[in-house]
Amino acid sequence: MGAKGSAKRKKKGKKSGDPRKQGLERTGGAVRNSYRNASFTNSQVLGQGSLTASTYVQQYAPVPTALDALPALPQEFSGRADDLAFILDVLDPERPAGVAAVAVLSGWGGVGKTTLAYAAGHAAQQRGWFTGVLLVDLRGYDPHPAQAEDALEALLRSLGVRPEHLPPPGAGREALYRSQLNARQEAGERLLVVADNASALAQVQPLIPPGHHGMLVTSRHGLAGLGRLRTVNRLQPEDAVTLLQAALKKNDPDDARVEEDPGAAERVVLACGCLPLALQITAALLAQDPGQPLSERADALSQAEGVLDGLSDGERSLRAMFDQSLERLSPREQDLFRLLSLNSGPDISTAAAAVLAGQPQPATERLLRQLAASHLIERNPAVRGRWQMHDLLRAYANEQAEAVMARGRDPRRRYDQAHTRLIKYYTEHATAADIPFHPPGSAVSSRFADREQALAWFDAERENLIATAHTTPQAGLELGFALGHYLTWRRRLQDLVMVQSLALYACRTLNDTRNEASAWNNLGGALQELRRFDDALHAHETARTLFQQTGDTHGQASAWNNLGGALQELRRFDDALHTYETARTLFQQTGDTHGQASAWNNLGITLRELRRFDDALHAHKTARTLYQQTDDTHSQAMAWNNLGNTLQELRRFDDALHAHETARTLYQQTNDTHSQASAWNNLGNTLQELRRFDDALHAHKTAHTLYQQTNDTHSQASAWNNLGSTLQELRRFDDALHAHKTAHTLYQQTNDTHSQATAWNNLGAAYRGLARFDDALHAHETARTLFQQTGDTHGEASAWNNLGSTLRELRRFDDALHAHKTAHTLYQQTNDTHSQASAWNNLGNTLRELRRFDDALHAHKTAHTLYQQTNDTHGQATAWNNLGAAYRGLARFDDGVAAGRHAVEMLVAAEDWFRTGEAWGELAMTLTAAGADPGQVCDAWSESAAAYTHAGADEEAAASRAHADSTEILDK
Repeated sequence: MGAKGSAKRKKKGKKSGDPRKQGLERTGGAVRNSYRNASFTNSQVLGQGSLTASTYVQQYAPVPTALDALPALPQEFSGRADDLAFILDVLDPERPAGVAAVAVLSGWGGVGKTTLAYAAGHAAQQRGWFTGVLLVDLRGYDPHPAQAEDALEALLRSLGVRPEHLPPPGAGREALYRSQLNARQEAGERLLVVADNASALAQVQPLIPPGHHGMLVTSRHGLAGLGRLRTVNRLQPEDAVTLLQAALKKNDPDDARVEEDPGAAERVVLACGCLPLALQITAALLAQDPGQPLSERADALSQAEGVLDGLSDGERSLRAMFDQSLERLSPREQDLFRLLSLNSGPDISTAAAAVLAGQPQPATERLLRQLAASHLIERNPAVRGRWQMHDLLRAYANEQAEAVMARGRDPRRRYDQAHTRLIKYYTEHATAADIPFHPPGSAVSSRFADREQALAWFDAERENLIATAHTTPQAGLELGFALGHYLTWRRRLQDLVMVQSLALYACRTLNDTRNEASAWNNLGGALQELRRFDDALHAHETARTLFQQTGDTHGQASAWNNLGGALQELRRFDDALHTYETARTLFQQTGDTHGQASAWNNLGITLRELRRFDDALHAHKTARTLYQQTDDTHSQAMAWNNLGNTLQELRRFDDALHAHETARTLYQQTNDTHSQASAWNNLGNTLQELRRFDDALHAHKTAHTLYQQTNDTHSQASAWNNLGSTLQELRRFDDALHAHKTAHTLYQQTNDTHSQATAWNNLGAAYRGLARFDDALHAHETARTLFQQTGDTHGEASAWNNLGSTLRELRRFDDALHAHKTAHTLYQQTNDTHSQASAWNNLGNTLRELRRFDDALHAHKTAHTLYQQTNDTHGQATAWNNLGAAYRGLARFDDGVAAGRHAVEMLVAAEDWFRTGEAWGELAMTLTAAGADPGQVCDAWSESAAAYTHAGADEEAAASRAHADSTEILDK
């Protein structure tokens, strides 16, 4: 009996070398059978002597070998580039010394392991790495798999060993196999052994070739310990479509169904799970029915029931292949595989699987690992401790479960009990995970220490929970209430509306009048998040009525509070004010401090919309104090954020900055990404008012990024709009135009007419900055119309004011005058002193163009006074500059120069370099008109050029320098 690997390698002069350093050529029949290290029975010993014996073996003629066993590659083979690269790296003759050239390809039945092995073999031979291929089918999943000794016999026959010279099963046969391969290595040959369809290590281990030969093993199990492991996964959809197309054209080159309907082709391959065997079966069925559209086949395959019936062509069946894999499992493994089909979601945790199986978790995990090793399930690649099943395997598992339940009452009861245990597990854990989202002072969760733990569990189980909510009315009710806070936090708004609708349906189905009012209230909140405000209004009104019928004062307070939110979004601010005041009173009656804080906070927002800023400030401060009393950090952040917005309206920008920074910090502490985005966005607006434009730009970009992370399209639009306004201040008008266009598009997608009006208004300003005055006119007129439609008087005033500025640029001064007067009137109606100043200032500019200098002087003086009242230093500076121009028109040059110098000084202090350039230019013109020393005029123009240069306005700087140069020439 020869020992493994005992044969030594002979050197044959120049021909031996290291075959891993050279391309290998076919040597034909140069190698005869070698029996070294083999043992034989009934051999005859010739000669005499006690110490020596000689064995003579008859020499036979060479026997033909079968080293071209590799089948041709099917023409529909596609994809697998990464897999092929991995296998070729294993088989490469230049691999590191001591590393075996053995690759094990594992994957579930029908995934294409065998074809991949053939493709790798062909690729390796094309590279000259192997002189021949030995192929053996181990039939690992047949009722009677091939044994190792049978495989060795087949391989030895392929190597040319005569049947009568085959040793009996056992170590001798393995030794002869190794000797044969060693001899071929010494002859400069290198063979690739392909062991297909293995199911156990014992089938393969004796077949591992010695020396530098290579081996590929395919199996539905992960056979560790043989060589480099590679899991073969399903094809990518595009590769699956290519396979389907090639398979169809193989039967009929003129079959153009894939090209004619690529969408249906994609549906077909997805319904087949991008599984090569399923695709080949489907192609065969399509070939048998050339007139069947792909869409019809896709519809048939997409039906949940009977999908496996559609994946059998009479010769090949996906179900039969799955049967083979299932039969290899132990009874407990088979049982768990069937039970897993009861889980409604896409994957399952080990803990949930243990509940489903009614087994301890360690034992269940062992069974799950065995199922994964058989490729009937797979580990979730993203999360440890979670398991998933392909849709086709799920359909098969469901069939198997139904078959077991059909055996009688006891099996069905057992499966029903398992399903009930799983639903209870999900609902109880979801209810416990919801507790950390409740206001401080509520019950404490026994399962989740804090909100972060709860979020992590919800994130992992979200799809399972939503799927479970559809299983029974009771599950829908319990999960509808348990998932609301989480789905709102994660901005999963479509899911939110769905589960709240399920909860409402469950209440009606179960005649649960006690919870129906809350279900309506929750549904209204979800509809508000989706900006379906009319539907939300109906939901909250229904909830309020039901709470009134049951005498639930606290529930009424909650409904009134939420009703105010819908009314506010519908811009019915007076009605919203009433609802919030009612909610506040009812919360006071029930002693709910946290509810009172919420009502005060919402009341403040409505008061701000009504431009009652002092009252709004009081409301938000009260809300903040009450939230502090309840130790609710997250809600305190919300109050600070709203407080900052009101402080902005009061033009207390330093205080607003502090408020928004505080809100941002508190939101960060509570890990609320969406609300952090809101704080950043508001912070950017405040920084813009403080003329810290670079900081504002950073803030709005950060807000946009965070809103993207939370999939909030409407808020992304807000960030884009604010970003555009900042870019305008930086005189980056092209970038601003892009930002406002993007905002407008997103507002359209979310059906927000009022915000579209704001975007149009800002678009007009950007167009005006680009001197595209006709486009600007259209934009402002559109904004004005939309503001009128939504009843926003203040927004309409803003559109009229901007419209007037554009008309002035178009030299339509009478129309501009009308526009600014209209803007002023509307601003008066809304008690906006600061914006009235802007309208007066613009009115004065138009009056100057009409050479009505006295009227212009009055307008600019009024603007200056109002800017003083609102503590707007920058506005005062622009008013001084315009006053200087009006004085110049009246030939009051001393007053004009004094006004101009005021403007320059204040604009330099504000670091507004573009407007400083404008102010120096105006001053230069006033000095010229006054007959001042040309040197002074030249200096003024030079200062103008320097300021424009600082602002990056090269064209304006060049014009001011030209004026300076011409003044200097005249002076000389």
